[in-house]
Amino acid sequence: MKKLLCAILALCLLIPATGMAAKEVVNVFNWEDYIDRSVIEQFEQETGITVNYMCFTTNEDMLVQVEANPGAFDVVFPSEYCVERLNGKGLLAEINYDNIPNSKYLREELMNPSYDPESKHSVPYMGGTLGILYNTKMVDEADVSTWGVLWNQKYAGQVLMMSSIRDAMGIALRYQGYGMNSTDYTALRAAADLLIKQKQTGMVKAYGLDEFKDKMVAGEAALAIVYSGDAQYAINLNPDLAYSVPNEGSNVWMDCAVIPKAARNISNAEKFIDFLCRPDIAAKNCEEIGYVTPNTGALELMDEEYKNSYVMNPSEEVLARCEYFNDLEPAWLNVYVTLWNEVTNAKAQ
Repeated sequence: MKKLLCAILALCLLIPATGMAAKEVVNVFNWEDYIDRSVIEQFEQETGITVNYMCFTTNEDMLVQVEANPGAFDVVFPSEYCVERLNGKGLLAEINYDNIPNSKYLREELMNPSYDPESKHSVPYMGGTLGILYNTKMVDEADVSTWGVLWNQKYAGQVLMMSSIRDAMGIALRYQGYGMNSTDYTALRAAADLLIKQKQTGMVKAYGLDEFKDKMVAGEAALAIVYSGDAQYAINLNPDLAYSVPNEGSNVWMDCAVIPKAARNISNAEKFIDFLCRPDIAAKNCEEIGYVTPNTGALELMDEEYKNSYVMNPSEEVLARCEYFNDLEPAWLNVYVTLWNEVTNAKAQ
């Protein structure tokens, strides 16, 4: 749900707000289906604080709502690059970690990230990686150790390619030795040319995003670019599938809890975030959602299947070769968009 590219904003009340007369409330704005609903009930029972839970479907829609409705939300869950954008607009309060003692369970290597130096404005919630979901009966394992498989003629017409600008451009950049946040025009031009070549040489069966996991389960393609959560979903349904984060490196993403500067219930927001960082609660959410938990205490509570999963629980070696997406300055974002338009307008053979 982190990367759903849907144009319709869903402001839905997932959980009925009981006890509306209660003095204490916390207004939460999160992705759809991104929490174990029993966690909400447990928080309310333990604290007496009523949770008004609203949801969104894209970072961009969330940003519009936060800007347009100051004071409406106490806790929001943006992705890493949008944390940077919100903070750049002066919309985020600094996190008081004295009031979030369970933050001690957060993985050290995920703190002080490039999108939020010193972790002053965000607390990691759930994350994952970008990689290749492939059918082991159709693809040689050695081939998916590199992004070059996306241009390997052995798999012509069998590649499901992401239609996301940053993800597609990021893959082409890393394959050629550049960073995924590059603002070097030569590098970006080379990445776009490589994606155009991929299309013109008949490599791509289809462009898309969320539907890929089901297509791979059904055996409709040899390989697809997906997020790790979608990969695990597909692998659970089709044992012939496997997942790889290529050696050149990839994107690691993180959805975070933040407190808007205009929040009206900051103390309750801190209590809610601290509750989510409690190991038993973090484990419950992880089991429900299926993404990567940043919580070391939760990891100890997870079953062996999760602990041994290279998809849901990537090694430090894998994380070390991945990077976060950073928010781009408008001028450079326009360059990305212009070059991506060239890719989408190129004629496939």
